[in-house]
Amino acid sequence: MNPRNGDKIMYLKKSVVFFLVFLGTLFFIPSLLSGNCFTVLVGKKASADGAVLFGHNEQNGGRRIINYRYIPRMKYKPGDKVVLKNGGTLPQVEETYAMLWLQNPGVQFGDSYFNEWGVVVSSDACPTREDPYQVLVERGDITDGGIGYMLRRLVAQRAKSAREGVKIAGELLNKFGYTSSGRSLIIADPNEAWVLAVARGKHWIAQRCPDDEVVLLPNIHIIGAEADIRDTENVMASPGLIEYALERGWYDPSEAEPFNFKKHFCPSPRKGSFMDKYGVDPRQWYAQCMVKGEQIPLGSVKELPFSVKPGKKMTVKDVAEILRSHLEGTEFDTTDGYEKGSPHKIRSEAAHICGPTTQEGAVYQLRSGMPLEIGCVVWRSLAAPCTSVLTPWYLGMDEMPDCYFKPGDIADELDLKRHFDYPPERFEFDSDFAFDVFNELENLVDTDYKKAIKIVRSEWNMFEDQQFAVQSALEETALSLYKKDKKLAVDFLTDYSLSRANRALSKAKKLVKRLKTLFWRF
Repeated sequence: MNPRNGDKIMYLKKSVVFFLVFLGTLFFIPSLLSGNCFTVLVGKKASADGAVLFGHNEQNGGRRIINYRYIPRMKYKPGDKVVLKNGGTLPQVEETYAMLWLQNPGVQFGDSYFNEWGVVVSSDACPTREDPYQVLVERGDITDGGIGYMLRRLVAQRAKSAREGVKIAGELLNKFGYTSSGRSLIIADPNEAWVLAVARGKHWIAQRCPDDEVVLLPNIHIIGAEADIRDTENVMASPGLIEYALERGWYDPSEAEPFNFKKHFCPSPRKGSFMDKYGVDPRQWYAQCMVKGEQIPLGSVKELPFSVKPGKKMTVKDVAEILRSHLEGTEFDTTDGYEKGSPHKIRSEAAHICGPTTQEGAVYQLRSGMPLEIGCVVWRSLAAPCTSVLTPWYLGMDEMPDCYFKPGDIADELDLKRHFDYPPERFEFDSDFAFDVFNELENLVDTDYKKAIKIVRSEWNMFEDQQFAVQSALEETALSLYKKDKKLAVDFLTDYSLSRANRALSKAKKLVKRLKTLFWRF
């Protein structure tokens, strides 16, 4: 073959690839491999700095964007009502708490909240064997249309602690009933973290993450027989939960086994699936192996425990490593060390934790013993966390960089109708909008993952290491300022957070140009 002709063919091939990348960025064509949310919870005695750590990958298919906003406290008049998506109402409180709001417009269950008390609320979809929505409406297990989307927001607006958040959520579920098949809400604060497992209707159970252990939560319910509803310090449950399971024929105490929510409420695994073959969820298994620092032999256990003791004290970086993982080092890594392509595109018998539909990877570092505005920080990364970078967003922030959200009046943006009928033009690709830039970078890396991921991670690792290196000194300065003037300390941390976010975006744009130059050159 004529070398020059060979170059032309290679160029044409790469041009086709980049045209597809462009289309994927413009229209965000859903991947053939659907993504799933994933959560890592680290108890305060299991972390290196005494923080409760909460890592979360938010994953949804289709063309998506992420808005990140500060929502101030809001006051209401006596008689004001909260209107739920399906028409139900409840009395509004006199004043709601301020919060940082991660909005996933158009998505029913994709938003996360981080309120002024350091309470974080997010969720993972966890299907159950419960009956369809209309059946539950007819028998009264869903009242006034039920509750779904607004559950997390109401908790964030009203709870001063994670434990109070669980109680508020439980009361709302008992009153209205849940609309989706099932879900695990994760509610955390600087002292403790909870997993609230919900089935469609009015049946739920919540379990506290042990202080010295780590919870790894995929898209299945994980609360099992170890959750004793008599242990009110560590477990909460809906009234009549066990009696309901007995009534449905899902639980038979004559089998001499204790009540087990995940066993009795979850559907059977799909035939031929990883869970059907090995008895465990692949992502929970892999993440527990990472945390323990040792391989858990498949087939050696009938079910994985709710939580495990870590092989070492966990850090923000350790949690981020889990959120960025793709089964590396296991027999289920079908990329052959990325030789065969991107782990986001190569099918595997086991699902990856970091997937192509990830809109946000975040690690909340929640520390007591210092002012909440300083001790609570979320390390955020847009798009797939393996191709992105963590930047710190301190809880005391009361403004966001313009390029990280679409402009709009706060009251309008909080409106349910607008959220679910978001203006189509706002989903159009914008080369200055942070989410689109990081998503474009992810798409570029996926075209030649083995080569590109080295370039990208080399830049991002250095960027993150610098932030971690100065964190202690930065916070000491903020604490010193706080003693003199709280606002001065908050402004100091806000300026730092804004500068890191904007610098990360600028570097991401440069990486996009660099990869395009690398792959497009003749």
